[in-house]
Amino acid sequence: MNTKSLIFELKNVTKSFSPLQALTDINLQVYAGERVALVGSSGAGKSTLISLLNGTLLPSQGEVWVLGRNLAHLRSKSLRQVQCQIGTIYQQFHLVDNLRVVHNVNAGHLGKWSIFKAVFSLIYPLEVKTALKALTQVGIPEKLYARTDKLSGGQQQRVAIARVLVQNPQVILADEPVASLDPERSREILELLQQLSQDLGKTLVSSLHDFDFACRYYQRIIGLRQGRILFDVAAKDVSTAMVKELYRI
Repeated sequence: MNTKSLIFELKNVTKSFSPLQALTDINLQVYAGERVALVGSSGAGKSTLISLLNGTLLPSQGEVWVLGRNLAHLRSKSLRQVQCQIGTIYQQFHLVDNLRVVHNVNAGHLGKWSIFKAVFSLIYPLEVKTALKALTQVGIPEKLYARTDKLSGGQQQRVAIARVLVQNPQVILADEPVASLDPERSREILELLQQLSQDLGKTLVSSLHDFDFACRYYQRIIGLRQGRILFDVAAKDVSTAMVKELYRI
């Protein structure tokens, strides 16, 4: 029996985008401090599952529980409070290119700041020490006042991670966080996510294309095929037969 607190629980979850069914009868539990990789071919349902976990999508059937709350039963304010405890990193980075790095990192405060404070910070950056600390944690403190569009792809992904660190959520979700990066930058970003998860005690759930990366940096592997969970095992227990079945054409 797992004695750690339950972060996510999906009960018989199905998600449809008429006429397609992206996920079918998903049952899943994720506990505090776990590092979980979602793997599978394109269209397997990985990104849809990430969107259900952060409340961007609601299920067509079944229940999604996050931090002990059924998301479908929450009013907008309560849903936002739960979502503030979930930081999401995306393949496309979701940064404002023509702003300086400090402003993109400070976007991690938006769930807590008033509109006035957020607008004022665009004129005169606030919480600069907090932003600098986060950038130091991800290895690019010297980029604090750089224009974001002048950074490399790997550096931009580090800015996106720093933004999540400023948000300080209980959980980090990463939807294909290295799909736009070369293998060396991918390795660096996944090592960084692994280290931050361990050092800060954050639960980490990522969707990944690269199976080797998943097994190297994550404790638990969930294989998705055509919207269903094919296997859910410790990384050390993944077999060649499982991988072949997962990616079978």
